[in-house]
Amino acid sequence: MATVELTAENFDEVIGGSDLVLVDFWASWCGPCRQFAPVFEKSAQKHDDIVFGKVDTEAQQQLAAAFQIRSIPTLMIVRDGVVLYAQPGALPETALEDLIEQARQVDMEKIRKEVAEAERQG
Repeated sequence: MATVELTAENFDEVIGGSDLVLVDFWASWCGPCRQFAPVFEKSAQKHDDIVFGKVDTEAQQQLAAAFQIRSIPTLMIVRDGVVLYAQPGALPETALEDLIEQARQVDMEKIRKEVAEAERQG
């Protein structure tokens, strides 16, 4: 599957309508972003059951600010509307594939209970 360009207009719809989403926050002037792009694209081609989205932090500054993106590239993994991972840095292909596998194996029922408990205590 090709990557999806995420904007403030379509972000909630794409994230909310998908079970598993990987988001790459990037900018065209960023060297590490350009190095990570082919790795991200290759994974997108391998995993047609996952949405791979890209947020151009220059064009979508409000979206980047909403997620407090301070360093790029930043990879975010969202499953069932819950952010499971958000870290800056370009990953090698093996590390990205490992992260994807870990995200697939997360017990989302347990995560939802933990989120609900944290909100109650909040």
